[in-house]
Amino acid sequence: MSYRYNRDLVSVAQLLRKNMTKEERHLWYDFLKKLPVPVKRQKNIGNYIVDFFIERLNTVIELDGSQHGTNEHAKADRKRDEELRALGIRVLRYTNLEINQNFTGVCQDILKNTGLSADPLLDR
Repeated sequence: MSYRYNRDLVSVAQLLRKNMTKEERHLWYDFLKKLPVPVKRQKNIGNYIVDFFIERLNTVIELDGSQHGTNEHAKADRKRDEELRALGIRVLRYTNLEINQNFTGVCQDILKNTGLSADPLLDR
C-alpha cells in the first residue's frame, strides 16, 4: 500500500538518509538491511519522516535519542504514533540507549513483533 506524503519533506528525508545517527547506522547495517523483506530508511509518510519502514508489514521502527524523553517530545511522539496507527501502521520504538546496550534484544523484539524469522542474522 502506498501512503500519501508531504513533498516538501523529500529533501529533508534525503539529507537524513545521508546523515544517519550512529545508532541508526548500527541498526541498519547490522540488522535491518539483512532482513528478508525490504526496509526503507527515512521514509516520508503523511507529514512525517519515519526512521525505518517495512512497507510489506506496515511497520515503522523509530529510534529515540535523549531529546525524546522531554514532555514536549513525548507528546509529539504519541500524536505521531496515533496518526500512523490510524493509517494501519504499527510503530515500534526503541531508545538509542537500548541500541547501544541491548542490540540483540532490540533485534529479537523486532523479529517477534514483525513475525519475521531471521535468527541467523543475530549470529553475525
